[in-house]
Amino acid sequence: MTAETSQTLDRGLRVLKLLADTDHGLTVTELSHKLGVNRTVVYRLLATLEQHALVRRDLGGRARVGLGVLQLGRQVHPLVREAALPALRSLAEDIGATAHLTLVDGAEALAVAVVEPSWTDYHVAYRPGFRHPLDRGAAGRAILAARAGRGEDPGYTLTHGELEAGASGAAAPLLGVTGVEGSVGVVMLAESVPERVGPRVVDAAREVADALR
Repeated sequence: MTAETSQTLDRGLRVLKLLADTDHGLTVTELSHKLGVNRTVVYRLLATLEQHALVRRDLGGRARVGLGVLQLGRQVHPLVREAALPALRSLAEDIGATAHLTLVDGAEALAVAVVEPSWTDYHVAYRPGFRHPLDRGAAGRAILAARAGRGEDPGYTLTHGELEAGASGAAAPLLGVTGVEGSVGVVMLAESVPERVGPRVVDAAREVADALR
């Protein structure tokens, strides 16, 4: 901790991160051990976070992330979209295909930013807000490949006809961005994806990841 930072705020944020990393919640004692502070401090942190609906405690006393984080989360998509647009525009114009940024939303893939090429005679219509299962389509499969790789770069994923007949997709996951799980990809009307597209999508995903760090 430096002189310019708040120890209490730091601890509160650490509580939220610890709770976000567990599906079963944590007790005051468990949080006390993980934070290296006494139980009284933890009680005060939880009480403050509960007042803002960022934490809730179940009947067994286990603390969990509260619904208040959803209100904060709603503001994340516009910020992520804004950061990703330059790389998506470049990708769409270079490849001549619709480029998109897709994030995980529960068990689904959610397109949060889409850029269509300006010079092609036709392209796949793809809109922000489009959802599909994570295990269908290049965007979702790229995210699942990153999960399976546990931090290793899985490269890119190619699919054909999984979401729309006659359309092929290529996508690469966002890597090294804390709190953001997603992918960058393109979708085109083609029987197969040209060879140069996969590496270009990987480069675009890196550009977006750099913009988000």
